[in-house]
Amino acid sequence: MTTAVDPEAGARAREAIYAEGITALRGAFSVEWVDRMRADIETAFTDARQRPGGAVGRGPNRWYVEIHPEQMSGFVDLVTHPWVMAVCTAVLGADYRIVELGFDIPFAGAVNQPWHRDFPMPEVTRREGRLDSLAFNLTGVDTTDEMGPFEIAPGTQFDDEPDFEHGMFPPRARYGRYEQLAVRKYPQRGDISARSALTIHRGTVNRSEVSRPVLVLGVDAAGGTNSDKHDLAVTGEFWATLPAAVRDHLSCPIVDRLTPITQKHTIEGLVMGDA
Repeated sequence: MTTAVDPEAGARAREAIYAEGITALRGAFSVEWVDRMRADIETAFTDARQRPGGAVGRGPNRWYVEIHPEQMSGFVDLVTHPWVMAVCTAVLGADYRIVELGFDIPFAGAVNQPWHRDFPMPEVTRREGRLDSLAFNLTGVDTTDEMGPFEIAPGTQFDDEPDFEHGMFPPRARYGRYEQLAVRKYPQRGDISARSALTIHRGTVNRSEVSRPVLVLGVDAAGGTNSDKHDLAVTGEFWATLPAAVRDHLSCPIVDRLTPITQKHTIEGLVMGDA
C-alpha cells in the first residue's frame, strides 16, 4: 500500500470536490491488495444473493450490496490511508463518520442508468453551500470502455432540484446539459476516487462479458444523516483490533454477532435503467 501523501493533498482535494464534484488518487493501493478486495466482494455477493434483501437492483444486471467492515480484509488499510483521512478531514471536518461500506457490480448486459444523484440535497448544502458527505470508490478491475464505465457531470453537485423526481432524478429535458458535461472515468486497480454523491452521474452500458465491481465507502460530516440508510455493525472482537484512528470515526453498533444486512438504500428510479 502506498502511504506517502503530500501534506497539501487534503486541501487540493477539497478544492476539486467543491469545484468539480470529484477527485482521485492514482496508485493508492497495490494490485495485489485490490485483488484481495475483489475476492472479498465476490464472496459477499454470492452470500447476499442467497438471501432475501441481500442485494438490491440498481438497474438490469446491476446490483448493490452493503457489507460489514470485517467482511473486507483490507478495511483498516482503506480507512487509515493517509489520502483518505486527509480528504475526509479537509472536506468533512475532524469529526467525520464512516457510515457505509458496500459495492456496486454491473454485469454483462447492464444498461445506462438514468442521470441521478444518490440522495436528495441536504438542507445544509442548499442553504450554506456546504457538502456534508463523501463517497470513495475503488475499482476491482482495470476499467475499459466496454465495461460500462462510470460517467459523471462535473460541477453539478450544487444543482438545485425543484423539479428533480424524488429530489434525485433530473427531468429528461435537462439530459442535454449532463451529456454535454459528461466525463467517463477509467480507473485502474489501485486507484481511488472521492466524490460528492450529489454530483449528477450514471453507470453506462456494460458491453463486455465481465463484471465491473466497485467498492463504495461512505463518510459523513458530524451531523450528517446518511447513516439512516445503512446498517454497519462490528463485533466486539473486531472492535478490539481496531486502531484509535478507526474507532474515532466508525459510527456503528458493537454487537456480539453480525446479522447479514438487508439493504435499506434502495433507489427505485434505478431499477429499470434508462428505459
